[in-house]
Amino acid sequence: MSYQETKTRMIPFLLPLALIASLISSSCTEKDKVVSTTPVVSTSDKGWTFETTPVFADEFDYVGKPNTAKWGYDVGGGGWGNNEKEFYTAAGANADVSNGVLTIEARRENMGGMEYTSCRMVTRNKFENTYGRFEAKIKLPTGRGLWPAFWMLPTDSEYGNWPKSGEIDVMEQVGYEPLKIHQSVHTEAFNHTIGTQKTASTDVSSATSAFQIYRVDWTPYAVRGYVNDVKVFEFVNSGGYAKWPFDKKFHMLLNIAVGGNWGGVNGIDNAAFPAQMQVDYVRVYRMIEK
Repeated sequence: MSYQETKTRMIPFLLPLALIASLISSSCTEKDKVVSTTPVVSTSDKGWTFETTPVFADEFDYVGKPNTAKWGYDVGGGGWGNNEKEFYTAAGANADVSNGVLTIEARRENMGGMEYTSCRMVTRNKFENTYGRFEAKIKLPTGRGLWPAFWMLPTDSEYGNWPKSGEIDVMEQVGYEPLKIHQSVHTEAFNHTIGTQKTASTDVSSATSAFQIYRVDWTPYAVRGYVNDVKVFEFVNSGGYAKWPFDKKFHMLLNIAVGGNWGGVNGIDNAAFPAQMQVDYVRVYRMIEK
């Protein structure tokens, strides 16, 4: 964030009040600008449906590193805001495609001052969308200290830094509860740092032994989460960006975090490494406007 000097303006005594207000407003810097908090009336549920042909799909029906036309990487250590213990590598060093699946692997190895490596794949600047059906078929790892996720972040953060511009968690799992699946949203008004997070969980007995389908249906009315086509989570638009920042472009992420404020709350079992999350496909379907 940059700071700029505000220029002082001389305003003639007889200028109309409206013009004076305009001149004062124009002297504000970017730092001074505030996103309007005027409540916005939420939309009604129009029963939106989704196209049947994906606008984005990776079936992982090739061999080698993930498709660079579809995936990039977040790289580095430093905790990622959650006191995580991994270093995320680039160019698929911890990700590989074979036998029709993507494998993301977390390893116990030193890199960048961290004791573990992993991968955080992103579609940022390659694919992002506002609204739609976002779906992936995933088999999860098991092991205390692991924190795999399929989730979404805003590409431009137009309402401000996290959590103001929102986050959608299509699937999260923590290794000390490997069969419990969590689906959540985070906003300025609703997030775990202030104890107001909106989330729902469900038990999936074969989450670590078989592939499951995790999806979110995102419309102007609600974010709805499903596990194997069964609705688990619903968050309804109640108006205003602080509660509903979900009207901008979001991109997808796939990763395994290690440790962290949630994943590592019961420590890390080093016998769990190498740990793998396997992904059969990722698909996105456009919402049909009404």
